[in-house]
Amino acid sequence: MAFWRWLRDAALAAAVVTFAGNAAGAAGLKEEIAPTGKLRVAIAVGAAGGAFWCVKSDSGYSGVPVELGKAMAAQVGVPVEFVEHPNSNAITEDAARGIWDVAFMPKDAERETKVSFGPVYDSVETTFIVRAGLDVANIAALDQAGTEVAAINDTTVMRGAKAFLKKATVTGFKSYEEVYALLSAGEIDALALARDQLNLIAKQIPGTKVLAETFKKTDTAVAVPLKHPQSLAFVTKFMTESKANGLLKKAYGANNLSESTLFTQ
Repeated sequence: MAFWRWLRDAALAAAVVTFAGNAAGAAGLKEEIAPTGKLRVAIAVGAAGGAFWCVKSDSGYSGVPVELGKAMAAQVGVPVEFVEHPNSNAITEDAARGIWDVAFMPKDAERETKVSFGPVYDSVETTFIVRAGLDVANIAALDQAGTEVAAINDTTVMRGAKAFLKKATVTGFKSYEEVYALLSAGEIDALALARDQLNLIAKQIPGTKVLAETFKKTDTAVAVPLKHPQSLAFVTKFMTESKANGLLKKAYGANNLSESTLFTQ
């Protein structure tokens, strides 16, 4: 009888220790990932939308990062706050300033020195759209001296375009709205961006053409500021579970996106 009483007491003690440890861990996570009492999710706003870009309207923000940010905040147990940026480079540069807690952005080696990345959730082809009236059949024909190619400043796409094109001039601009306006006005010859976004642009600007070839793959992943180990562990677990339980697919569906670029590995 004494043995069973001892076993019961030991089990209760272990349960208390486990509960206390979980509570302390949850409190520690909140302090690191939501120091202001809100989960501040950095987003980049652009009219094309997609797996990375978000759209702003009178009713608020929409986009895959918006859906994921809301669900993530609910798990942490805090309200969500979306922190608007003009592009992914601005998000990256703000990581060290304590402006945001979680972000979703294209991943590359240079950015890995400034933020900590979790799992990739989207992998898309990156190519060029050419302005109306420019007779260019492929990337080789585009890559000529005197050709002006635009990209969003200091992004993975811009770095990839500069490395790939040998003769054309690649110029960076601040925001999606700026490069869209330049292409629409015919003031640039081409724009480098993810194919899904370029296909939307082609529908909006008559006469433009998306090239069939691809010059790089762009992977988009969840990210947290450097030296946030609990935050990184949490977002890694969250994204892994989101791929398995259908939350990520639901976010794509809510934004009318094809699952063809969805990365579930």
